[in-house]
Amino acid sequence: MPKNAKKKRTQNYKKQIGQVPGALIYTGAKEGNKLHLHVFDYNNEDYKEGDLDSVEEAFRFKDSETVTWFNLNGLNFVNEIETIGNHYKLHPLILEDIVNTSQRPKIDTYQDYIFIVLKMMYYDDSEKIISEQVSLVLGKNYVLTFQEAEGDVFNSVRQRIKTKKGRIRSEGADYLLYALIDAIVDHYYAIIETMGNKIEDLEDDLFTGLTQEEIAQQIQNLKREVLKIRRAIFPLREIINRLEKNENGLIKEKTTHFFRDVYDHVIQVTETLDIYREMIWSLMDMYMTTISNKMNEVMKVLTIIATIFIPLTFIAGIYGMNFANMPELQYKYGYYIVWIVMIVVLVGMLVYFKRKKWL
Repeated sequence: MPKNAKKKRTQNYKKQIGQVPGALIYTGAKEGNKLHLHVFDYNNEDYKEGDLDSVEEAFRFKDSETVTWFNLNGLNFVNEIETIGNHYKLHPLILEDIVNTSQRPKIDTYQDYIFIVLKMMYYDDSEKIISEQVSLVLGKNYVLTFQEAEGDVFNSVRQRIKTKKGRIRSEGADYLLYALIDAIVDHYYAIIETMGNKIEDLEDDLFTGLTQEEIAQQIQNLKREVLKIRRAIFPLREIINRLEKNENGLIKEKTTHFFRDVYDHVIQVTETLDIYREMIWSLMDMYMTTISNKMNEVMKVLTIIATIFIPLTFIAGIYGMNFANMPELQYKYGYYIVWIVMIVVLVGMLVYFKRKKWL
C-alpha cells in the first residue's frame, strides 16, 4: 500500500439500508468460503461425528434423545441458513442477525430456544487478531453454531467429546453451550497475555531510548486491539447474567454455577483490558516525552556550538575590519597570537560547560 494511500473503510450497513426486516443479507467480506456442515451427536455411552452433504441431513437429529452439536461454516450461504432456521422454527430476525457480521454481542430468549451472538478472537501466526462472529442457538437437546469461515477455538471442546474427558458427555446441551462460550472466553485470556507482552516490550524500547518511527504505529495498533476486544467482551456480562437467570428450563440450575465461573473470567479480562488501556495511553505520553527529550538534546548541542563560536566570531570580526591604525595588524606574530587566544577561549568554554554538566 502506498505511504499516503488511505485505507478503505468497510460499509456493511449500506447493504441493509431499505431492506425488509428479517431479510437475510450477508454483510461480511468472506464471499468465497465453502459451505461446511459438521455434526456431533453424543451421549454418555457413545458419540457420532461427521460432515454432512446438505442441511437436510441435520434435521433427523432435532428430536433425538442424544445431544447434538450442528456447526455451519459459511454465512454467505443464506439459503441454507434459512432452510435450517425454518426447520428449527427460528425467528426471521434471528436469521437476519446470524448473517449480519456487524452484530453486537447479545442474547435473545425465546420459549423454545436461546439465541446468542459472540465475537470469537484469536491471534494468527503473525500475531494479528482474527475476529469472527459466532452465533449459537440452544434448544432442548441441541446446539446450533454458525461461523463465517473455517477455523475456530473449539478444538478443545471437540477433543473432550471424542475422548469423553470431563463431564461434557454426561451433561446436556446447556453444558455444551457453556463449554463453547468458555472456550471463546479462554482465548480472550491468550490475547490479553500476548498484548501484555507487547506492551512490556514497547516499554523496554522506550526506556532504553529505542524510539523508532514504527513505535508510534505499534502503540496505535495496540489501542485499536484493546478497543476491539473491549467491544467484544463488555456485553458478555449481560449475556452471562441472563443465562444465569434464565427461566425457560433450557439451562439446568447446576449448569448456572459454571456460567458464574465464566462471568468471573469476563470480569477479570475486562479489568485487565482497562489496565492495559491506561498503560497504552501512558506509552503514548512516554513516547511523546522521549521525542521531546531527544529534540531538547539536539537543541542543547546546537546551542552549545553556537555559544562557543560567538566569542570566536567576535575576535575574527574585530580583526577582519582592516582599519589602518590597528597595531596588531602590523605585528609579526599577531596572526599566531589571535589563533592562540581563540583556542584558549574554545578550550576554556568546553571545560566550563563540562563542569556545569552541560556536555
